[in-house]
Amino acid sequence: MNSITWVVIAAIVVAFLVIKSLTQASPAEAGEWLKKGAPVIDVRTEAEYRDQHLPGTINIPLDRLREEIGKYAPDKEKPLLLHCRSGARSGRGVSALKKLGYRNVLNLGSYGSAQKALQAQSGSGKKD
Repeated sequence: MNSITWVVIAAIVVAFLVIKSLTQASPAEAGEWLKKGAPVIDVRTEAEYRDQHLPGTINIPLDRLREEIGKYAPDKEKPLLLHCRSGARSGRGVSALKKLGYRNVLNLGSYGSAQKALQAQSGSGKKD
């Protein structure tokens, strides 16, 4: 690969990381929403969820989110926190829900970020 290709790849990676950091909830913000009773929705596939998931989360795969969210959150003002494996699918889920009129939706990001937020909220600090 030539140097121009590397520059383009680096620019794409930087852009992705910047966008992800701007759309992802901060730990403090996530903690506040969790205190208010916001459910944590895991938008990974059913197979991923069965393999490993965080206690108390709801699994609604991203490809079914639009159709199924109303079962769990009929109130479009209700705070919702989404997460996935890396934060990309949950970011798309946030966008999809906002287009449906949900106003208080945040991206917790990756599985690890969601785990840390939930552990901080529970005060356990221990890893499962």
